[in-house]
Amino acid sequence: MSEQAERMCVLLPCGPDRQWAVPQKCLGEIVTLPAHEDQVPEQVSWRGVEIPVMDFGADGELPWRDAGNSSGLIAVILGLQGGGSDYWGVALRGPGLAVRRIDSADCRDLPAAVDEYALAAFELDGKVYQVPNLPALQGMASRPDTAANAQMAR
Repeated sequence: MSEQAERMCVLLPCGPDRQWAVPQKCLGEIVTLPAHEDQVPEQVSWRGVEIPVMDFGADGELPWRDAGNSSGLIAVILGLQGGGSDYWGVALRGPGLAVRRIDSADCRDLPAAVDEYALAAFELDGKVYQVPNLPALQGMASRPDTAANAQMAR
């Protein structure tokens, strides 16, 4: 996983076959939005700043909106200065949102499972997680033609 034996990570369900593990320090906040339809907004206002939102699960069966309370979740990712948008969001779909201390001894590296825009992949508790290339995705989020409906090869 890294030089560190363990690290606090946020596990983000971005779609049916796309589970991300990001360092906790890269996450700004999980925002709950009222959602009267299943379409993810192209941008959201977060702390007075309009940020682009990417949706990697739009073509899947998992709804963005929770039918029980008519809300949806957006994970706000903290970007690098000078890399486009300083902040950007990703729509969360399905179960699995968690904060967890991940020990490299509990993971099995899966180099063959690395998707486009991911740096690594690993298996933890029977699930495959991607370590997203956050700087590349930040650049992608900054381009309005690709941000809202980010569909990446699997």
